[in-house]
Amino acid sequence: MVYRFWCGECGFKTPWLAESEGAQSQLDHYNKQHPGILAGGHVETNRRNPQGSRPSGLACLQVAGILVLLLIIAAACRR
Repeated sequence: MVYRFWCGECGFKTPWLAESEGAQSQLDHYNKQHPGILAGGHVETNRRNPQGSRPSGLACLQVAGILVLLLIIAAACRR
């Protein structure tokens, strides 16, 4: 499961991360942007997509393949 932490003081939110990474990112934000204030806000969980919004290695490979095909087609059309 992945989590997104929201700041209680401003509109900051972490990306979808593991719980410990998200909590650390929120603490880092509070230390930098709101020094002296205890971390607050709320935590959102993503149960539908446990990997978060990060593309998998296969998805990146598919996108790269499509881009290469588009470049080949564009080069062929220029001739």
